[in-house]
Amino acid sequence: MSDITRNREACWEILNEYTKGIGLIKHALAVETCVRAYAQKFDEDEVFWGNVALLHDFDYEMFPTEAEHPFKGSEILKERGFDELFRKAILSHANYSGVQRDTLLEKVLYACDELAGFITAVTYVRPSKTVDEVEVRSVKKKLKDKAFARSVSREDIQKGTEELGIPLEEHIEFCIIAMRKNKEALGL
Repeated sequence: MSDITRNREACWEILNEYTKGIGLIKHALAVETCVRAYAQKFDEDEVFWGNVALLHDFDYEMFPTEAEHPFKGSEILKERGFDELFRKAILSHANYSGVQRDTLLEKVLYACDELAGFITAVTYVRPSKTVDEVEVRSVKKKLKDKAFARSVSREDIQKGTEELGIPLEEHIEFCIIAMRKNKEALGL
């Protein structure tokens, strides 16, 4: 494993080099928050897992099509010395990439990606706009409302949870708690 995969500052710089939109940066931070929490839970490498999550969409703003994202990002990361394990995890989060999710990291990243975005959207419609007010039942209720945060794939949330082997309610609660612990950095 190369040193850059464990260097959060370098990963943060790459994210900011390619991503200018605050929404996508906050999404990267939210997914990182959830994935790091799972790394702790499963006694895995929190820094490595967190950096994968931080960079999972770094190329999306510049290369938003399915023909480009996350493939361009993987090429960029390879040129910068990121190893195969790191890049494969990022590639696997996109169903259309054809890269299977085999490792626990890959499954966690996929399971947290859409859900972190959805929890953020639920937070924004709370009266206080704080994740402290978000509860599992409100997230589940909003998941049923197809008009709410329509760009978030409910199918990916369901499939990710199934691949992870954790009940949906437990996964939602785990991610809400993780995001509450990092709410200042997330702006929630």
